[in-house]
Amino acid sequence: MWTRTAVAGPGPLDAVPRELVFGARDSVQRFLVPGLLLAGWIALFGPVYWTAAHRTWTLEDQGHGPLILAVAVWLVWHLRESLDELKSAPNLLAGWPVMASGCALYLLGQALEFPIFQFLSQVFVLAGVLLLYKGWPALRTAWFPVVFLLFMVPLPGMLIDASTQSLKQWISIIVTELFHALGFPISRTGVTISVGQYQLLVADACSGLHSIYSLSALGTLYMYIMRRPSLFHNMAMLLLIIPTAFVANIVRVAILIYITYQYGEEAGRGFLHGFAGMVLLVVSLAILFGADSLLERLSPRPHPDATRGGAA
Repeated sequence: MWTRTAVAGPGPLDAVPRELVFGARDSVQRFLVPGLLLAGWIALFGPVYWTAAHRTWTLEDQGHGPLILAVAVWLVWHLRESLDELKSAPNLLAGWPVMASGCALYLLGQALEFPIFQFLSQVFVLAGVLLLYKGWPALRTAWFPVVFLLFMVPLPGMLIDASTQSLKQWISIIVTELFHALGFPISRTGVTISVGQYQLLVADACSGLHSIYSLSALGTLYMYIMRRPSLFHNMAMLLLIIPTAFVANIVRVAILIYITYQYGEEAGRGFLHGFAGMVLLVVSLAILFGADSLLERLSPRPHPDATRGGAA
């Protein structure tokens, strides 16, 4: 008895090169994992950001939060190729405890309506994700975005109350003495400054603590991007952050006093709400850039003869 056997011809995929098939599969895997992680991150922290956008980030001293988040996202995106090139070596022993700690902080902050815990949990969650993704090499590669998220954590009220009073006192004393030496009719009672017929109160926003916090984020980002090889250079820049913020706040208060004295209270209030933050940023950046340039010139460099001798 004869049977007819059907011989399968070439299928539609047989004409496709194997390199194209496997390349497409690798591309899907390459973007699938980051996409799932991003979706999970948005699902977890999206409500936190939404609440902060209507509460915490509306405050003048916490307005840097969205910028910190945007920079952290940009940093992770910038490191995506370096992370993708790492060998897959998940560290479950370290990753799960770190992830669990972050989730516990998140739930505790949600239960107590305490945003400090929720923002702090980002650091642990991101570190846990990196450890579970590709282990310690991934965390070493993306350590800076993890640490940078700390600047999103709002400062505790107790810390603000304990430190702002002395900072306000010093700023008031220095500005009053400066204007008195220049011949302005100025006096001071505590943190209230009287100039001419006007009275100005050095508020918490002018105390410098929040600007020190924001400038610390800016300074560390600048040092990370510049990657100066000298340890002395980096340490000096780090130590300059607090004096820079203090001087910038003195300049801001001094300009406010001068504008109020010359043009009236309305003009001073307009400067405070419109340009005070810009002046603080410009003065701070000018000091930091100037210090960085000076330190770069003072930092020791390898002698050309030594370089040629090493190359030979």
